[in-house]
Amino acid sequence: MTDVKHMKWWGWGVEGVGFHFEDKPDFVPFVQKAVALDVRTPPVPPLSFDQLTVAPPRLSPSFEAELVAIVGEDNAHTSDEVRVVHTYGKSIRDLLRIRRNEIARVPDIVVYPADEWDVQQIVDAAVSQGAVIIPFGGGSNIAGSLEPLPDEQRTIVSLDLGRLNQVLEIDEGSGLARIQAGAQGPDIEEQLGAKGWTLGHFPDSFTHSTLGGWVATRSSGMQSDKYGDIADIARGLRMVRPGTVVELRPLPSTSTGPSVREMIIGSEGRLGVITEVTVQVHRTPEVREVQAYFFPNWKAGLAAMHEISESDASPSVTRVSDARESGFSLATRKASKGVTGAAQSVLMSVLKRRGWVLDDMCLSFIGYEGAASHVSYEKKLVGAIVKKHGGIGVGKGPGALYDQKKFDTPYLRDFLLDRGAAADVSETAAPWSRLQEVYDTTVAAAQRAYDALGVHGWIMCHLSHSYHSGACLYFTFAFVHGDDPIAQYEVVKYSIQQAFQDAGGTLSHHHGVGVEHAPWMEQDISAGGVALIQGLFDSADPQHLFNPGKVLGPVQLGKADVELLVESTDAKRAVPAPAEH
Repeated sequence: MTDVKHMKWWGWGVEGVGFHFEDKPDFVPFVQKAVALDVRTPPVPPLSFDQLTVAPPRLSPSFEAELVAIVGEDNAHTSDEVRVVHTYGKSIRDLLRIRRNEIARVPDIVVYPADEWDVQQIVDAAVSQGAVIIPFGGGSNIAGSLEPLPDEQRTIVSLDLGRLNQVLEIDEGSGLARIQAGAQGPDIEEQLGAKGWTLGHFPDSFTHSTLGGWVATRSSGMQSDKYGDIADIARGLRMVRPGTVVELRPLPSTSTGPSVREMIIGSEGRLGVITEVTVQVHRTPEVREVQAYFFPNWKAGLAAMHEISESDASPSVTRVSDARESGFSLATRKASKGVTGAAQSVLMSVLKRRGWVLDDMCLSFIGYEGAASHVSYEKKLVGAIVKKHGGIGVGKGPGALYDQKKFDTPYLRDFLLDRGAAADVSETAAPWSRLQEVYDTTVAAAQRAYDALGVHGWIMCHLSHSYHSGACLYFTFAFVHGDDPIAQYEVVKYSIQQAFQDAGGTLSHHHGVGVEHAPWMEQDISAGGVALIQGLFDSADPQHLFNPGKVLGPVQLGKADVELLVESTDAKRAVPAPAEH
């Protein structure tokens, strides 16, 4: 049995780790107010694995023997549990389907290659058999980028890159590192850190996602303000295709026609299997700290983040939560005692005397990295901007806690699912001039969806990933679901995604397209843009063997279809099936 690390089949992360509210006194009343749920209600655990209905593999003995000969018996698996682990990502739709025993199609075999040559042999064997190939990294995707098409009749091979997990080489003179695509975030930072380097890419999924997955879905990390998105970080790569390897050298810049590198980044396995990426790395900073700030309201926080992006300051993190998410963050704190608790009470009293409405208060985290003198200089620049917009600094204590707990939030979804509530996220990016409109439009659209469903719902947001021209808005939404949670989820999700388009945002900033966001591709990049991508996929993969259905999807929803879906008050209504493009 392979020793590749996997998340549990029914939820996020590893067995034995979960969210607990007993030491967070404000959490129970917060959730009661937000979604009318008493979290003290005894949880309903997921099904046991033996309750799942898993179809047997559709796999010829000769093809199975050929794959086993390539990777060895210990690295080719047809067991139900291994196949189910490789069926879905970790979106709320994925978790609901697993928990409801709704598994339409699973991979027929999971293979774990040891190196690029193994990958080449697997790809060539699968193509010769007319089998589908779905590359698999950490399984953390929440956009439906992993799932097989439900009506797929061909054999499906899940190609897990987990054994390709090494930093192969560091070019210290150039600040470049060659890293295998299956390396997960902690593996990368441990190996780089041992030699004094960091990649600086820390998405929410960091502990369970891979470099290849980041590139394939155009990921962004929490410190992208300093280090860039993965499209900036990935300078070269290797990708296996039938009978060949695409090799892109890590050159600082080239003028060689349309960028093949850009075609591959975000391609979600549609063009081949990424086996290796050369990334730009940085020396481990002398100082790294995250400072916390409060702003009197969301408008002030947005204005401050905008001004910081235009200033000489270059923080690694610029994040501000709206009042709702700030309230959530404060509700998940542990009980404060002694001096700390007294200091918090004094601070709230001071803010009230200043005329702040505490329910409108917004929490911000700003990160700094570099030499001590540089960090000191940047903190002064940012501090002046924060003060100009009515904000105050509250030190690095809250920031340190955020830094420690930033990868734990996904566990909260499992906690809520156990209690009959669905929670998920959608994120977008828009120019600074449109951010407030995107925010207002999205919040209003979500509320209309909740009203149509007759549920008490919640939506909250934070700004992160600032750029010269705009920023990312990251929304979290939740509600207590009924007997058909997926249909209800679709009403809310589709409302939010359409609001992004209506207000001038994009369908996703860093989660990718998969099948979840494919219905909005034409609205996002135009019919001409869709035709270009479709032409690329058809030419590069005429048999549609490489992760078919992702990015453009099997169908496209028009805006009218979405509006009809949202207007329906029937929670059990199916998603309309528009004409294929």
